[in-house]
Amino acid sequence: MNKTMKGLCGAVAGALLTTSASYADTIKIAFIDPLSGPFAATGENAYHLFQYAVDAVVNDQGGVLDGDTFELIGLDNKISATETLIHLQTAIDDGVRYIVQGQSSGVAAALIDAISKHNRRNPDQQVLFLNYAAIDPALTNEACSFWHFSFDANSDLKMDALTDVIAQSPELTSGYLINQDYSFGRAVAASATAMLADKRPDITIAGDEVHPIGQVKDFTPYARKIVSSGADFVITGAWGADMYGLGTALISNGFTGPIYTYYAAASGITAGFGEAGKGSLFIVAEGQTNPPVSEEAAQYVSDFKTAFPGENFTLARTSNVMRMLAAAINEAGTATDVVAVANALEGLEIENPFGGTLYMRPDNHQLIQDVHVMAHTDEDIVNALDGSPFGLRVSDTVAAAGRDAASSCEMDRP
Repeated sequence: MNKTMKGLCGAVAGALLTTSASYADTIKIAFIDPLSGPFAATGENAYHLFQYAVDAVVNDQGGVLDGDTFELIGLDNKISATETLIHLQTAIDDGVRYIVQGQSSGVAAALIDAISKHNRRNPDQQVLFLNYAAIDPALTNEACSFWHFSFDANSDLKMDALTDVIAQSPELTSGYLINQDYSFGRAVAASATAMLADKRPDITIAGDEVHPIGQVKDFTPYARKIVSSGADFVITGAWGADMYGLGTALISNGFTGPIYTYYAAASGITAGFGEAGKGSLFIVAEGQTNPPVSEEAAQYVSDFKTAFPGENFTLARTSNVMRMLAAAINEAGTATDVVAVANALEGLEIENPFGGTLYMRPDNHQLIQDVHVMAHTDEDIVNALDGSPFGLRVSDTVAAAGRDAASSCEMDRP
């Protein structure tokens, strides 16, 4: 049965000072993502968003259960699966029972495998994995796990929304697919090819290639190849420094068509593109802030920027993770029995201050929410990014994307 939580907390400014100290009334959450290296800006921004959410959504609202509070511990994995698994074991030894990660689906897959094995062998130290951004569809399909919950729409759900928009643009007849060379990048390319063939069989794929993740210093050769292919639009799942390098190379080499992306915003990307991104950059994502759908959402964004001056508000789902975890812990009546918490998360449905509702599918642990296609613009922007006048304004919305989508998940339950 679905559970509903109404009247969600308002936002309160403040940042959480995290330590590794242990208290009886503290629920530890380990954030394991890149805090150094080429993707540090992306990881640090997510870390700060989670720090704020821990306070604003939970601690400053009285905590959970009988006043227990959340404590966020930041661990730098340098986007390495090996580093991640070392941090995972250290966190477990330190009493952590909730792991947050999202940068890289490859790392997420390693975490799912390691946590599943650990939980089978150590029933008294079981942990849950709260995935906020790794969206390879395999993670909630053939690689699904009872111990893993995905709080972002997977790449297939996002591509479905994106290709709906492309299908309604008859002037677009040739596309180029370019992605990072790992599981997520290949999943983006595969779903784009299949969905375009179904929705617009007249569209040709002028090119489909991958590039090494985090290693390309100059995307000019790729950009020139794309321009010479005659493609009139590009689809990419690239993120971080790769997204910025690819996008700027495309525009500087004369590409004038739309660039459809998953992550072309913030971390210097928005400011770097500036005026050149208008009419060119589009992103498929969740969390509507331009325009805000509620006063609560507008205040939350404003208070985050007060707490972390100069930071971007890009991931509304960081607050969703904390809202749903807190609701599940209260429903379960425990934070230490993570099986009970997982059972409470399954089927949980709460209102989303950033639009629509949040529903955790019980069969594959995929969060269902509204998905938007947004345009890079400086028109009617409330939540600007990178200290620039530019931000992302919603142009199209798919409500409750993927609620009835087929899933190949066959979950082993404890």
